[in-house]
Amino acid sequence: MDGSIAKTGPKVTIARKAEPNYTKGRRTFFKYRDLGVQAATGGKMRAQVMEAITGMTEPTGWHVHQCEAQFVYVLKGWVDLEFEDGTRTRCVAGDAILIPGGMKHNEFGTSDDVEILELSVPGPMETVPVEKPERMA
Repeated sequence: MDGSIAKTGPKVTIARKAEPNYTKGRRTFFKYRDLGVQAATGGKMRAQVMEAITGMTEPTGWHVHQCEAQFVYVLKGWVDLEFEDGTRTRCVAGDAILIPGGMKHNEFGTSDDVEILELSVPGPMETVPVEKPERMA
């Protein structure tokens, strides 16, 4: 044995802000910086920073994410959200929210400078448009 330890699972990855890896994202008013977590975990988790190009130009519309969970941490600015259970909230810098996969929600406003850290488990996260919940009509 050569003293090395065989290890499977996540790999160390470093994503430097000075060397951003921007990827295509869901919304035209955000730019998305991939933090390398999906590749490092073999798709078990995804992490990205969403930065406003402009403030939200229109609500995202009601949708769900096909994942186990989405975690959002507001780094800068604010975002307005509403959920199928009737909750409406403004999350500001320092606030965090965990959105269970499959929960209907809508982002309906942001500051012009919003910046958000978003994680999802597993990494691949599809967004599916849905009808506005009856209780929100």
